[in-house]
Amino acid sequence: MVETARKITATRTVVILQSPEIELSLTFLTPAFPGDIRVMARPITYLAWDVKSRDAGKHDVAIYLDADGSLATDSRDEPVTWSRAEIAGLHLLRAGTSRQAILEKYGDNQRINWGYFYIGVPFTDGGSELAAGNQTYRDAFVATGHIPQEDDLEQPRMPQSRYPSAPALNMVIPLGAVGATTISRHVLLGYDDVFSVEYMRQKLLPYWRTEFPDFGALLKGAERDYPSFEKRAEKFDADLEGDLVHAGGPEYSAIAILAFRQAIAAHKLVEDATGIPLFMPKENFSNGSISTVDVLYPAAPMFLLLNPQLVEAQLEPVMRYAQSANWKFPFAPHDLGVYPLANGQLYGGGEISEDNQMPVEESGDMILMMAALAHAEHSAAFAGRYWPLVTKWAEFLLAKGLDPENQLCTDDFAGHLAHNTNLSIKAIEALAAYAQLAAELGHKEDGAQYAAAAKSMAVKWASMAAEADHYRLAFDQPNTWSQKYNLVWDRLLGLHLFPAEIAEREIAFYKTRLNPFGLPLDNRASYTKLDWTIWSATLASNSADFQTFVHPIFLFLNQTPDRNPLTDWYDTVSGRQVGFQARSVVGGVYIKLLADPEVWNKWVVRAKQANDSAETGSRKTAPGSSKP
Repeated sequence: MVETARKITATRTVVILQSPEIELSLTFLTPAFPGDIRVMARPITYLAWDVKSRDAGKHDVAIYLDADGSLATDSRDEPVTWSRAEIAGLHLLRAGTSRQAILEKYGDNQRINWGYFYIGVPFTDGGSELAAGNQTYRDAFVATGHIPQEDDLEQPRMPQSRYPSAPALNMVIPLGAVGATTISRHVLLGYDDVFSVEYMRQKLLPYWRTEFPDFGALLKGAERDYPSFEKRAEKFDADLEGDLVHAGGPEYSAIAILAFRQAIAAHKLVEDATGIPLFMPKENFSNGSISTVDVLYPAAPMFLLLNPQLVEAQLEPVMRYAQSANWKFPFAPHDLGVYPLANGQLYGGGEISEDNQMPVEESGDMILMMAALAHAEHSAAFAGRYWPLVTKWAEFLLAKGLDPENQLCTDDFAGHLAHNTNLSIKAIEALAAYAQLAAELGHKEDGAQYAAAAKSMAVKWASMAAEADHYRLAFDQPNTWSQKYNLVWDRLLGLHLFPAEIAEREIAFYKTRLNPFGLPLDNRASYTKLDWTIWSATLASNSADFQTFVHPIFLFLNQTPDRNPLTDWYDTVSGRQVGFQARSVVGGVYIKLLADPEVWNKWVVRAKQANDSAETGSRKTAPGSSKP
């Protein structure tokens, strides 16, 4: 069959395949609706087939699918077991490692090797053929249209062993004679990880367990909800795409839609002992850290837009850790450990020393995210719960933020840098954001003091960073430049610290530094960060300039020879990936929608209505939480 069309939406990937006789529409649907965290948390994807005749005749059609046992392993030399079972309405095929080393492995470039991968096949007219077999069953299907009706009992066995006899889950769905009327079938693909992460020495359950007692119940619920999710996904995708196109054009929309599922999937949503949601990302293909603050920060715009409750769930585990006795520094932590073990910072000096820390970066990130959360929710209650800690970080930025000492920032791959002008902007914006929070919480004197300090620092910054037609990379480095992506919060939060001319000069200068595939991060190299470029583009005062920076990114995504999950770090000349992939930070491309207050508020209101509906009378929340 020949692929004739492909469409990627926020929640679906749809591929159309044709032969002279039939047309097959293949759909992967993941109902990851951020506004409904119970549904978003379900580790279920629906795989659906819609088949019809193309030539007015009728044709005997059968669908075959197999899943390799390595889906449940970190490496292909780990023995797996497999089985099949039935629950109400569903045949089940299951595979998992025989050892089940729950939460033992941690680090980057690791795959889960505990829990179980499932295929759920609904009972249908015409039935189905199932086997917990091996790859030779595929050959049998090609030859006969059927698979052996018996399971392979020689287990456990390694996925790489005696290939093609490697263990696999096999299924056939006969559709019978297919004519002009479309025949549809679907299966459920799921993963039960048993325990998801360890936080402060406690193993935490996945958040879907707040709704379902076990994976069987989840699968039954998912099958029940499939028809409604199909319709819901179509509406959600259309609404989101419409807003994206309106905000930044079709190419911007395509970039943001490509980022959507990745930004969510790079997180794990779990519940603490009282049922509070914690939304914790893995720093994929970077260093494997869990809940990295300068990963939360670039990813935050998508969740600030589509459900601020998820931003609370991102910040909550960081704040609890930072106020514990384990964290003794006057600035915010970098991370909570290495995924999936969130037992304390391991990056840089860890909990031991200030070596290779990111003090200004992380403190500024946390305050700005809390201010943006308050802006979205019209309440500073979350920051108020941790006010002494927030104040300590603001005091640190007041002392150290204007002219940062030699240190790392989020772009740590570029190395240490003193007098970093973009980092200084972050500190200044964070101080003004702290002033906003203080005023809303009734600390009017502190609010006035920090507002005045931020305003004074912004004036000094403009003088210290100025070049002829732009602003420097570092205060003490003439003839340099960098993207000032942190400046975007001046507009989004209504801080108005920096004259509009500063952003205008930067945008005009950036246009002279564009390469075929984008705007470099700064003058030191030709590589860039995809997320930060969209932030910088959002500084533009008109849509034409915004799209000027978006178009090369769109070209990169279409023309790069690297066939990997979406990277955020690539070279703007060659179009090659430099590093990083599959990271949550790509959620940052949604920042353009935050620049439209009406659009931002519309999505926040939708999420609040969904939260209120789902949680009324049933959810537990932290003391003093801003959520009902």
